[in-house]
Amino acid sequence: MPAPCCGTCLKTPPAFDATLVPLRYAFPIDRLVRNLKFRSRLASADFFAEQMLAAARPAGSLIMPVPLSRQHLRERGFNQALEIARPLARTLGLPLDSTSLIRSKETLPQSKLPWRARKGNVRNAFECNRDLTGETVIVIDDVMTTGATLDAVARTLKDHGAARVINWIATRALKTAI
Repeated sequence: MPAPCCGTCLKTPPAFDATLVPLRYAFPIDRLVRNLKFRSRLASADFFAEQMLAAARPAGSLIMPVPLSRQHLRERGFNQALEIARPLARTLGLPLDSTSLIRSKETLPQSKLPWRARKGNVRNAFECNRDLTGETVIVIDDVMTTGATLDAVARTLKDHGAARVINWIATRALKTAI
């Protein structure tokens, strides 16, 4: 299902063109995400890919996972977005590019920051070393919260020629009133 458009996105549209998300980041899905990321339960990546494939599928020419910084990749040992992207690319028969988009700036984990601070945290955090002229890039990630990371990624990809950037995300965390 397309992610609901919030007032902020209506007021200041993000750089990405669309977002597809099949699952809400809530119990028990949130536990599966944390198990994937922090307990190396890689089978959860296959579960998320299956759920994404069972829902709306984006049309694109290339799949790119959101990259981790070198430090986070060293600590974790794998990129959860890449693990989710592999079966998606294989099933859709699309090229998977996990090397052209780079997280060049070490940032604080978005989950540790207040919602309003997240956009500044990832500003200029990504680089791309590929010409994407005319491409429709499908960006894969595990969780969308504020969309700040995905916006920064989309800006980078469009700066390198991408015609469209479509986010295909496993889960969406929605801001709730306290």
